[in-house]
Amino acid sequence: MPWILVLIAGCFEIVFAVSLKYADGFTRFGWTALALVAGAISFVLLTFAMKSLSAGTAYAVWTGIGAAGTVIVGVLWLGDPHNPGRIVSISLVIAGIIGLKLAE
Repeated sequence: MPWILVLIAGCFEIVFAVSLKYADGFTRFGWTALALVAGAISFVLLTFAMKSLSAGTAYAVWTGIGAAGTVIVGVLWLGDPHNPGRIVSISLVIAGIIGLKLAE
């Protein structure tokens, strides 16, 4: 169950980051509100997951999911650049997430 919480928290972290992009410096209320709500949910779920998981592993996996997911959303839907260097780099982050999960 704690791993599922970290996964869901990481997904909310992606929503948080993408919402920040659209919040345009907190000038767009709806996107700002979504960012704040998604960020709060993400933090709460991570906190519950840390009751059973080590802090370092849970935090690293949470941030890794958020980072990798945000890059993927950026490339697929936001027109962010994609090149071999970025793809290899984000693949390494994903490999690290898997490695931390397997080593826990």
